[in-house]
Amino acid sequence: METFLVSTGVVALAEMGDKTQLLALFLAARFRRPWPIILGILLATVANHGVAALLGVAVADWLKGDILNWILGVGFVVMGLWTLKPDKLEEGEVAQVRRRDAFIATLVAFFLVEIGDKTQIATVALAARFQDVFHVTLGTTLGMMLANVPAVLLGGFVADKLPLQALRVGAAVVFVLFGAVVLLEAAGAAPW
Repeated sequence: METFLVSTGVVALAEMGDKTQLLALFLAARFRRPWPIILGILLATVANHGVAALLGVAVADWLKGDILNWILGVGFVVMGLWTLKPDKLEEGEVAQVRRRDAFIATLVAFFLVEIGDKTQIATVALAARFQDVFHVTLGTTLGMMLANVPAVLLGGFVADKLPLQALRVGAAVVFVLFGAVVLLEAAGAAPW
């Protein structure tokens, strides 16, 4: 249960103000059809994060022991700092979306935009840390949905009302603390 809850929380926080959340707002405004957009986000996230979690477990099997913990600890701290930088949609990403219907546009755009994104990298790291593809994928997908479904359903109203900078700082703190815990464990200095 811890794996699922940590994965959900980390991604839900990291997704606030992220490029894919901006994409969700754009798609909601462009197509005004929330359910195909939500379904596209769900399927793209399951596929993308499922592959990322498989990669994370494979990397953990390959890099066993302290080296993995040091890499994960530093990686979580770096993700925390990366979370502080707001994302922006690139013009080419927006142009791609305009040519497709709502479901296909969302499915393709979310899958592609999520490649190399901080939530995908967090999924790899979480899967490597917990060695659990199913619960990490389930948790990160739920986190993605918790952040993006309100953006799709409430559109611009949500974007204008959320304190995105405060949410980014909160997500950064969670990543850095998680990284610190992993680094303390790697150093053998964890008090637990």
